[in-house]
Amino acid sequence: MMSLYGDTHRALQDQFDTGRMAILLEEMDTHEVEEQHKAFIESRDMFWLATVDAEGRPQCQYKGGEPGFIRVIDPKTVVFPSYNGNGRYHSMGNIGATSKIGMLFLDFETPNRLRLQGEASVSADDPLLSEYNEAELVIRVKVTDVIINCPRYIHKMKRVEHSRYVPRAGKETPYAEWKRIDMVQDALPAKDQGRTAKAGGTITMDEWAENLMEGNG
Repeated sequence: MMSLYGDTHRALQDQFDTGRMAILLEEMDTHEVEEQHKAFIESRDMFWLATVDAEGRPQCQYKGGEPGFIRVIDPKTVVFPSYNGNGRYHSMGNIGATSKIGMLFLDFETPNRLRLQGEASVSADDPLLSEYNEAELVIRVKVTDVIINCPRYIHKMKRVEHSRYVPRAGKETPYAEWKRIDMVQDALPAKDQGRTAKAGGTITMDEWAENLMEGNG
Protein backbone atom coordinates (compact mmCIF):
# COMPACT_ATOMS: atom_id res chain seq x y z
CA MET A 1 0.00 0.00 0.00
CA MET A 2 1.10 3.56 -0.67
CA SER A 3 2.45 5.41 2.37
CA LEU A 4 0.34 8.21 3.83
CA TYR A 5 3.56 10.20 4.26
CA GLY A 6 4.99 12.53 1.66
CA ASP A 7 8.00 14.84 1.62
CA THR A 8 6.30 17.51 3.74
CA HIS A 9 5.30 14.99 6.41
CA ARG A 10 8.79 13.50 6.53
CA ALA A 11 10.38 16.94 6.79
CA LEU A 12 8.33 17.69 9.92
CA GLN A 13 9.04 14.24 11.33
CA ASP A 14 12.74 14.90 10.88
CA GLN A 15 12.44 18.37 12.40
CA PHE A 16 10.81 17.02 15.58
CA ASP A 17 12.63 13.66 15.67
CA THR A 18 9.46 11.59 15.22
CA GLY A 19 10.47 9.71 12.08
CA ARG A 20 11.00 6.39 13.84
CA MET A 21 7.69 6.69 15.68
CA ALA A 22 5.88 7.67 12.47
CA ILE A 23 7.20 4.56 10.69
CA LEU A 24 6.18 2.35 13.63
CA LEU A 25 2.67 3.81 13.79
CA GLU A 26 2.12 3.44 10.06
CA GLU A 27 3.11 -0.22 10.34
CA MET A 28 0.37 -0.59 12.98
CA ASP A 29 -2.32 0.87 10.71
CA THR A 30 -4.57 -1.59 8.92
CA HIS A 31 -6.13 -1.48 5.47
CA GLU A 32 -9.41 -3.09 6.39
CA VAL A 33 -11.92 -2.98 9.23
CA GLU A 34 -11.07 -5.57 11.86
CA GLU A 35 -13.60 -7.02 14.32
CA GLN A 36 -12.76 -4.61 17.16
CA HIS A 37 -13.05 -1.69 14.72
CA LYS A 38 -16.40 -3.00 13.45
CA ALA A 39 -17.92 -3.07 16.93
CA PHE A 40 -16.77 0.48 17.65
CA ILE A 41 -17.91 1.92 14.30
CA GLU A 42 -21.34 0.30 14.39
CA SER A 43 -21.96 1.52 17.94
CA ARG A 44 -21.51 5.17 16.93
CA ASP A 45 -24.43 7.56 16.47
CA MET A 46 -22.29 10.26 14.83
CA PHE A 47 -19.09 10.82 12.91
CA TRP A 48 -17.25 13.54 11.04
CA LEU A 49 -16.92 13.25 7.27
CA ALA A 50 -14.12 14.93 5.34
CA THR A 51 -14.37 15.32 1.57
CA VAL A 52 -12.64 17.34 -1.12
CA ASP A 53 -14.14 18.93 -4.24
CA ALA A 54 -12.84 18.96 -7.79
CA GLU A 55 -10.86 22.14 -7.06
CA GLY A 56 -9.13 20.59 -4.05
CA ARG A 57 -11.21 22.54 -1.51
CA PRO A 58 -11.94 20.51 1.64
CA GLN A 59 -15.22 20.16 3.50
CA CYS A 60 -15.83 18.67 6.94
CA GLN A 61 -19.37 17.77 7.98
CA TYR A 62 -20.95 16.29 11.08
CA LYS A 63 -23.18 13.28 10.38
CA GLY A 64 -25.62 11.94 12.96
CA GLY A 65 -28.13 9.12 13.15
CA GLU A 66 -29.42 6.28 15.28
CA PRO A 67 -26.75 3.97 16.76
CA GLY A 68 -25.98 1.47 14.02
CA PHE A 69 -26.64 3.80 11.09
CA ILE A 70 -23.05 3.20 10.00
CA ARG A 71 -22.67 -0.39 8.87
CA VAL A 72 -19.58 -2.48 8.21
CA ILE A 73 -20.67 -4.77 5.37
CA ASP A 74 -17.33 -6.52 5.13
CA PRO A 75 -13.71 -5.70 6.09
CA LYS A 76 -13.32 -3.43 3.05
CA THR A 77 -16.80 -1.87 2.88
CA VAL A 78 -18.52 0.66 5.14
CA VAL A 79 -22.00 2.03 4.40
CA PHE A 80 -23.94 5.01 5.75
CA PRO A 81 -27.03 7.02 4.68
CA SER A 82 -27.46 10.64 3.67
CA TYR A 83 -30.53 12.25 5.20
CA ASN A 84 -32.36 15.44 4.27
CA GLY A 85 -30.21 18.52 4.92
CA ASN A 86 -29.97 22.11 3.75
CA GLY A 87 -29.87 21.22 0.06
CA ARG A 88 -26.25 22.17 -0.61
CA TYR A 89 -25.09 18.55 -1.00
CA HIS A 90 -21.49 19.61 -0.41
CA SER A 91 -20.29 16.24 0.86
CA MET A 92 -22.27 14.12 -1.58
CA GLY A 93 -21.26 16.31 -4.51
CA ASN A 94 -17.63 16.17 -3.47
CA ILE A 95 -17.76 12.38 -3.31
CA GLY A 96 -19.20 12.33 -6.80
CA ALA A 97 -16.35 14.56 -7.99
CA THR A 98 -13.31 13.01 -6.29
CA SER A 99 -14.46 9.98 -4.19
CA LYS A 100 -11.75 10.61 -1.56
CA ILE A 101 -13.05 10.71 2.01
CA GLY A 102 -11.97 10.59 5.63
CA MET A 103 -14.17 9.52 8.55
CA LEU A 104 -13.55 10.32 12.21
CA PHE A 105 -15.37 8.29 14.86
CA LEU A 106 -15.36 9.59 18.43
CA ASP A 107 -16.55 8.25 21.75
CA PHE A 108 -16.58 11.18 24.17
CA GLU A 109 -17.54 9.07 27.17
CA THR A 110 -14.68 6.57 27.20
CA PRO A 111 -12.97 8.47 25.42
CA ASN A 112 -11.81 6.78 22.23
CA ARG A 113 -11.39 7.55 18.54
CA LEU A 114 -10.77 5.90 15.19
CA ARG A 115 -10.03 7.28 11.73
CA LEU A 116 -10.91 5.67 8.44
CA GLN A 117 -9.96 6.68 4.92
CA GLY A 118 -11.22 5.40 1.62
CA GLU A 119 -12.90 5.96 -1.71
CA ALA A 120 -16.66 6.43 -1.70
CA SER A 121 -19.57 6.30 -4.10
CA VAL A 122 -23.09 7.72 -3.78
CA SER A 123 -26.25 5.93 -4.90
CA ALA A 124 -29.96 6.73 -4.94
CA ASP A 125 -30.87 3.11 -5.68
CA ASP A 126 -28.57 1.16 -3.38
CA PRO A 127 -30.26 -2.06 -2.13
CA LEU A 128 -29.83 -0.85 1.46
CA LEU A 129 -31.65 2.44 0.87
CA SER A 130 -35.00 1.02 1.96
CA GLU A 131 -33.48 -0.07 5.27
CA TYR A 132 -32.68 3.52 6.24
CA ASN A 133 -35.81 5.42 7.23
CA GLU A 134 -36.13 8.68 5.22
CA ALA A 135 -32.64 8.37 3.69
CA GLU A 136 -32.15 10.07 0.33
CA LEU A 137 -28.89 8.39 -0.64
CA VAL A 138 -26.57 5.61 0.47
CA ILE A 139 -22.80 5.99 0.51
CA ARG A 140 -20.50 3.00 0.14
CA VAL A 141 -16.91 3.40 1.23
CA LYS A 142 -14.09 1.22 -0.07
CA VAL A 143 -11.73 1.22 2.91
CA THR A 144 -8.06 1.96 2.27
CA ASP A 145 -6.75 2.85 5.75
CA VAL A 146 -7.90 2.40 9.35
CA ILE A 147 -5.96 4.46 11.88
CA ILE A 148 -6.21 4.31 15.67
CA ASN A 149 -5.41 7.58 17.45
CA CYS A 150 -4.49 8.34 21.03
CA PRO A 151 -7.49 9.90 22.91
CA ARG A 152 -5.24 12.20 24.95
CA TYR A 153 -6.85 15.49 23.93
CA ILE A 154 -10.47 14.33 23.77
CA HIS A 155 -12.59 16.12 26.38
CA LYS A 156 -14.67 13.61 28.33
CA MET A 157 -18.41 14.29 27.96
CA LYS A 158 -21.75 12.57 28.47
CA ARG A 159 -24.63 12.58 26.02
CA VAL A 160 -27.71 14.44 27.23
CA GLU A 161 -30.13 13.17 24.59
CA HIS A 162 -30.36 12.12 20.97
CA SER A 163 -31.51 14.64 18.39
CA ARG A 164 -35.25 14.59 17.86
CA TYR A 165 -34.64 15.14 14.15
CA VAL A 166 -32.93 11.80 13.57
CA PRO A 167 -35.27 9.67 11.42
CA ARG A 168 -36.72 6.77 13.39
CA ALA A 169 -38.86 3.92 12.12
CA GLY A 170 -42.50 4.30 13.11
CA LYS A 171 -42.11 7.92 14.22
CA GLU A 172 -42.80 11.15 12.35
CA THR A 173 -39.67 13.27 12.05
CA PRO A 174 -40.27 16.90 13.17
CA TYR A 175 -40.12 19.61 10.52
CA ALA A 176 -36.76 21.42 10.63
CA GLU A 177 -37.12 24.74 12.46
CA TRP A 178 -34.88 26.59 10.00
CA LYS A 179 -37.33 25.75 7.22
CA ARG A 180 -39.84 28.03 8.96
CA ILE A 181 -37.66 31.13 8.45
CA ASP A 182 -39.62 33.63 6.37
CA MET A 183 -36.80 34.44 3.94
CA VAL A 184 -36.36 30.81 2.81
CA GLN A 185 -40.00 30.00 2.01
CA ASP A 186 -39.79 30.65 -1.74
CA ALA A 187 -36.66 28.50 -1.99
CA LEU A 188 -38.07 25.42 -0.25
CA PRO A 189 -38.35 22.30 -2.44
CA ALA A 190 -41.80 21.26 -3.58
CA LYS A 191 -42.10 18.50 -0.97
CA ASP A 192 -41.79 21.10 1.82
CA GLN A 193 -44.24 23.62 0.40
CA GLY A 194 -47.14 24.05 2.82
CA ARG A 195 -45.42 22.33 5.73
CA THR A 196 -44.37 25.58 7.39
CA ALA A 197 -47.98 26.55 8.07
CA LYS A 198 -48.67 23.16 9.63
CA ALA A 199 -45.55 23.55 11.82
CA GLY A 200 -46.78 26.83 13.31
CA GLY A 201 -46.10 29.37 10.58
CA THR A 202 -43.08 31.44 9.64
CA ILE A 203 -40.49 32.88 12.00
CA THR A 204 -37.83 35.52 11.43
CA MET A 205 -34.11 34.84 11.23
CA ASP A 206 -33.69 36.56 14.60
CA GLU A 207 -36.36 34.36 16.17
CA TRP A 208 -34.69 31.24 14.79
CA ALA A 209 -31.30 32.40 16.08
CA GLU A 210 -32.78 33.01 19.52
CA ASN A 211 -34.36 29.56 19.53
CA LEU A 212 -31.06 28.07 18.43
CA MET A 213 -29.17 29.66 21.31
CA GLU A 214 -31.78 28.31 23.72
CA GLY A 215 -31.27 24.80 22.39
CA ASN A 216 -34.47 24.69 20.35
CA GLY A 217 -33.03 25.05 16.84
